Amino acid sequence: MTTDSSNGGAAPQGSPLEVEIGALQGGSADLGQYAGRAVLVVNVASRCGLTPQYAGLEKLHERYADQGFTVLGVPCNQFMGQEPGSAGEIAQFCSATYGVTFPMTEKVEVNGAGRHPLYARLTGFADAGGHSGDVRWNFEKFLIGRDGEVVARFSPQTEPDAPELVAAVEAQLG
Repeated sequence: MTTDSSNGGAAPQGSPLEVEIGALQGGSADLGQYAGRAVLVVNVASRCGLTPQYAGLEKLHERYADQGFTVLGVPCNQFMGQEPGSAGEIAQFCSATYGVTFPMTEKVEVNGAGRHPLYARLTGFADAGGHSGDVRWNFEKFLIGRDGEVVARFSPQTEPDAPELVAAVEAQLG
């Protein structure tokens, strides 16, 4: 695993699916339930120029769910306050506006001293352009393979139906 100086040294070892995180509406998100599945973890926001990606993420989730794939939305308010809502407001917005059915976690920080342990494990992985470390913006995507390890990272501008993202998901399902 690569070194990530933004979290004080080497990235924590172990699968991101071993991390405890709350569900959006309370209780545990129980990431362990996704063991053996491919999971696309995306930090999401309701008031961002990239928010329409929710529609594509839902289509991706629906298309591959029966083959062992899950999109996991992780609300974050660290980028210009673009996810200010309560858990109920976030859930209502996602459902009513984009028909989101994929699971969502509690709102967390993805960067800085308050970075959630999930992102401490994800951000050590570099994307195809070599970027590792801090999440750059809302809708940055991390693909966890069926083996529980991060296998790909995509920039916030990479659309959910981008050929390289779809190919990476399909490679994990094949």
